[in-house]
Amino acid sequence: MPYEAPTHTVERSIRAKTGAKIIAGIDEVGRGAWAGPVTVCAAITGLRRPPEGLTDSKLLTVKRRDALALELGDWVTAHALGHSTPQEIDDLGMTAALRLAAVRALDALPVRPDAVILDGKHDYLGAPWQVRTVIKGDQSCVAVAAASVLAKVERDAMMAELGAACAEFGFEANAGYPSPVHKAALEERGPTEHHRLSWSYLDALPKWRHLKKTRAPVLGVPVPEIEGQLGFDF
Repeated sequence: MPYEAPTHTVERSIRAKTGAKIIAGIDEVGRGAWAGPVTVCAAITGLRRPPEGLTDSKLLTVKRRDALALELGDWVTAHALGHSTPQEIDDLGMTAALRLAAVRALDALPVRPDAVILDGKHDYLGAPWQVRTVIKGDQSCVAVAAASVLAKVERDAMMAELGAACAEFGFEANAGYPSPVHKAALEERGPTEHHRLSWSYLDALPKWRHLKKTRAPVLGVPVPEIEGQLGFDF
């Protein structure tokens, strides 16, 4: 399917309006999964012409995505990844877990960005970072598209490694997301140490429902999540 190539339009706008010189694109993967970490990549690309075919990782075949990730590793000015574990997601909630993973990625960069472009409409990063949110930024912004591909390939590789030890769950194919194989394994064997135990899929597992974790609200005030969980019916 044809698609428009990402550009540096947003980055140029931020530079012109704020004087920022170093701008990182940020994207995440794993938000809706039942198992595994949520992974965030921060990528700095400058204003150079991007590799041919760069776009949102979800629009690419596995073969093309893997090849592009190898090319991007040498092409980007800098990039770093951060992760939040299933346990951190359960304890903190997805919004705070995303921020934790993003800060870990940003802190791991060799230089501190003056501003960041965040994919989506919700600023889960916040102060002290100067943030511009862009809906579908992984398709329209070069740095965010690069982060999208690098994050997806990294997390898929991590989940494939977990799949070697948890073969029944099919992590190498579903990356911890809902799938018939994953659903069947959960019904029979229950969640592993790699699963998110606060997720709503456990409500549909009478045999394992007692394992569900409930996150205590801070000071009695529930923390709104930026996106609903994927339940057991899909």
